[in-house]
Amino acid sequence: MLFIALLILAAAVAYGIQLQKSIDDTIDQITAGADEHVPEEQLAKKKPLAILLLGLDSRPVVGGLNTDVIMVAALNPEQKSAVVVSVPRDTYVKVEGWRARKANSFYANVYDRDNLRDTYAQMKEVFGKFFGIPIDYVTVVNFNTLVDLVDAVGGIHVEVDQDMRYVDPTDGTDINLRAGPQDLDGKKALDFVRYRHSNHGETPESSDFDRNRRQQVVVGAIVDRLKSFNTLVNFNPILDAIGNNIHTDLPKAQIRSLIQTYLGISSERIRFIALEGSWRSPYVYLDEASLAQAKHALSEQLSDGGSDAEASRQ
Repeated sequence: MLFIALLILAAAVAYGIQLQKSIDDTIDQITAGADEHVPEEQLAKKKPLAILLLGLDSRPVVGGLNTDVIMVAALNPEQKSAVVVSVPRDTYVKVEGWRARKANSFYANVYDRDNLRDTYAQMKEVFGKFFGIPIDYVTVVNFNTLVDLVDAVGGIHVEVDQDMRYVDPTDGTDINLRAGPQDLDGKKALDFVRYRHSNHGETPESSDFDRNRRQQVVVGAIVDRLKSFNTLVNFNPILDAIGNNIHTDLPKAQIRSLIQTYLGISSERIRFIALEGSWRSPYVYLDEASLAQAKHALSEQLSDGGSDAEASRQ
C-alpha cells in the first residue's frame, strides 16, 4: 500500500494535476517525521532503503493492533527494483533482547499512541534483527485503504485461485467468490486477501502462505492498474484514503525522493517472496532454507549494486 500511495502521488504530478497543496497536506498527515532533515546521501535516489510494512485490521467490532500483514521491502535506486518479503502472521519470532512471540503481536506489545516514533523504532529493531538487515522506516496501513484505493482506480482484474465462501454476522463479513479470472471491487479485493476458511467446509481452507501470495497478487494488480489509469477523476478520494489510513516515519523529503526515484516502477521490477514454513499450534515455524533465501535477497538488494529483480526470479 505504501508503494501504491507513492505511485498515486507520482501519477498526479505526471498528469499535471494542480493539487500541490492537497498532496502536501496528505504527506503531512501520514508522516510522523514530516519536516525531519534527510542528508543528500541518505535520500532514496542515492541510498537503498529497507521499509517495514505493517497492515492493521482496525474494523470497529473486531479490529485491534495485531499486524496481520507483515512485509519487509528493500528498494534499490540503481536497479529501480524492489524485493518484498511477506511474513506469515503466526510466525514464531525469537530475537535477542525480546521475548519470543507471534510476529503479528509485536506491534500491539510496543504500541504507544503518544510516542509513535518510539513504537516504530522498536519495530525496526525487532524485524531488523530477525532479517539481519538495517530497517530504515516503518509504514502502518489500515486494511480500509485497500478497499478505498481499489474502488478509486475502478477495480482490479485478478485470477481468483479457488472458491471462497465465508459468513460472519458479528462483523458483517460475507465472502462469496468463485475461482477464475474476474474483476474485483474494493470489498471483494479485501475478501480475496482475507479469506481463511468456510463456515461448514463448503470451500477449501487457505493457509497464511496462500493469503500472503494473494496480497502480492493484489498489490501487483493495483500497480498495473495505475499505469493504465489515464484519468484520475477520483483523485481527492484517493488522497483521503491515503491520509486517513497510512502512517509512517518517512520524512517528507524522503517521500518525495521515493516518488521521484521509483516513478513508473512496474510489478515486473518487484520480486515477491512469501516465506514458507509449517504450522505447529500456535505458531508457524519457518523453513530455514526459505528464511535464508529471503535474508540473502533483502541483503543483496540493499547492496550498492543491488540485484536485477527479473533475473532473480530465475
